[in-house]
Amino acid sequence: MRVLFDQATPVPIRFFLEGHTVSTAAHEGWDRLQNGELLNAAEAAAFDVLVTTDKNMRYQQNLTGRKIAVIVLGKAAMA
Repeated sequence: MRVLFDQATPVPIRFFLEGHTVSTAAHEGWDRLQNGELLNAAEAAAFDVLVTTDKNMRYQQNLTGRKIAVIVLGKAAMA
């Protein structure tokens, strides 16, 4: 599976995705793209998953019919 990390996604979590190909928006040269443009570029490049910390993406983008899955990371609650 090809996984793309958005700008603020913590890169060290890539080590937990063993067996998957992980890249970053910056590495792909897409660090200046806005969400819709980034989704289009990632789909065109055959990425399967976009990992982001942008909690508003689902409200800002119409994700219906997209071929790419979007995973939104949140902050862990401190006990």
